Amino acid sequence: MSPEKESNGLENDTFAIHGHFCELENDGEGSDLSEEDDKNKLAYCVTDVPAWYLCIILGIQHLLTAFGGIIAIPLILSQGLCLQHDGLTQGHLISTIFFVSGVCTLLQVTFGIRLPIVQGGTFAFLAPSMAMLSMPEWTCPAWTQNASLVNTTSPEYIDVWQSRMRELQGSIMVGSLFQVLVGFSGLIGFFMRFIGPLTIAPTISLIGLSLYDSAGMSAGNHWGISTMTTALIILFSQYLRHIPVPFPTYNKTKKLHTSRIYIFQLLPVLLGITLSWLICYIFTISNVLPSEPEQYGYLARTDLKGDVISQAPWFRFPYPGQWGLPTVSLAGLVGILAGVLSSMIESVGDYHACARLSGAPPPPKHAINRGIGIEGIGCLLAGAWGTGNGTTSYSENVGALGITKVGSRMVIVAGGVLMIIMGLFCKIGAIFTTIPTPVIGGMFLVMFGVISAAGVSNLQYADMNSSRNVFIFGFSMFSGLVIPNWIFKNPDAIATGVAELDQLLQVLLTTSMFIGGFFGFFLDNTIPGTLRERGIMDWNKIPLDDSSNTLESCEVYNLPFGISSCLSSFSWVRYVPFLPPNAPSSQDSLATKQQPVKPEVIRSVAL
Repeated sequence: MSPEKESNGLENDTFAIHGHFCELENDGEGSDLSEEDDKNKLAYCVTDVPAWYLCIILGIQHLLTAFGGIIAIPLILSQGLCLQHDGLTQGHLISTIFFVSGVCTLLQVTFGIRLPIVQGGTFAFLAPSMAMLSMPEWTCPAWTQNASLVNTTSPEYIDVWQSRMRELQGSIMVGSLFQVLVGFSGLIGFFMRFIGPLTIAPTISLIGLSLYDSAGMSAGNHWGISTMTTALIILFSQYLRHIPVPFPTYNKTKKLHTSRIYIFQLLPVLLGITLSWLICYIFTISNVLPSEPEQYGYLARTDLKGDVISQAPWFRFPYPGQWGLPTVSLAGLVGILAGVLSSMIESVGDYHACARLSGAPPPPKHAINRGIGIEGIGCLLAGAWGTGNGTTSYSENVGALGITKVGSRMVIVAGGVLMIIMGLFCKIGAIFTTIPTPVIGGMFLVMFGVISAAGVSNLQYADMNSSRNVFIFGFSMFSGLVIPNWIFKNPDAIATGVAELDQLLQVLLTTSMFIGGFFGFFLDNTIPGTLRERGIMDWNKIPLDDSSNTLESCEVYNLPFGISSCLSSFSWVRYVPFLPPNAPSSQDSLATKQQPVKPEVIRSVAL
């Protein structure tokens, strides 16, 4: 094995794909090295269509890659929604978020950015959502914390959790309209002029750090099981990721043979959870774990929600307003807007990373605007369906493109269809609710730590030798931890005499990511500093839009079903920010064709 392959442990034919190859863009340096050229080859580019069975197999892989992030969100929200002891409703929430994620993925790949990128729930919405649900009027009644007192079919209990869900739905739906406006109007470019690494780093880092209490409470139910889960995920994702596992495969040329698949690098979270889940099951049937609810380790048993699977229907179609008519409050809306802004900026970085890894030209402005707008529509759908969350682009699946060397968007279409099917069968969602709480806690320890580190990694673009930048980042981070902690301990400190204003301040001052992002934004734009020192120069070094009229760019980013061709005869199209300019002919493209520019700023970190 060559040194290059030893350094990353990847092969070109990870799935033994024998198709034509297209090369990833290179910067022109060292292009004569055959090993580097081989490593940059793709089995399928973004516009290619692999065999149907390959689309299904790789679609399942993308679904499993997004599995950890998708199921974690409803499990965390269940604490604020008073659903800790209602496994059946938790299963319905999991099925709903899978269904909506599949629909949003199809919309994004077909009409949005049109790159092979998966949509799913976002942790950026969790912090403001939990802050809103922690307000005095939304605090869960004491009797909902006792499993023996909860009657999941009683009207009183149903109203308790559905009233909280409807409040979340309304705030998310109204907040998503802001993202739709920013995307389709082209304002995302205006915002990017003022938002740099010193704003995004504390914002994203505090998303993970603010959830430490949820991780600690879940893991603390049995530290042995949670530690085992964490250790397995670390083992698979870090130590064994370069070790291939032989799997039997078949194709027409080689017939039945074995291919090496880097399964540990592809599915570390799923493998860690599954193995820990299996061990908990063995400990349960052998009575190693205690059977008395008051004993430590009882929540690690796998039979606590055994009746949920039998109670869950085989088929259930999620529909808008299934929890009732959404309601809106100013406090919840402002908190969600902070999450919307953070999600938008993160998605822009994911678009450029996805284009790079799928062999596509850098995304032009109209495609980015359309992608952000479609994500806003996705958040609107998520709010209407009642997931309690929004949608965003998944960095984990962007990273998987570099592993599989398959950049075809048809694979993501297959994954989106599979997510929709998965959301329609409620027993699948019910199975996930039986995962023991300590296993979930072990996953949270890794996942939230990676989110926090992903935020800090954005500082690589700023000059951290500058005392100005060190002060801004340190003060923003520390304020984002101190102020919410004090407000939680002194909930009656905010008393302006206006109830609506009290609620607004309560949500904002208990949302860590808002406080850290606000101080980072304010200080970075008011304290004198050069663009290079602030990191704005590298951060906004996005390829010029000159290549948006090339034939290659049109094939990737133009609207499908001949919509772009139909609109090309109208002169007003050039003034619409989310529509592609007039497409060139194949002869003109030879003269206007430009070499794609390698995007130097990739702002996504995957586990």
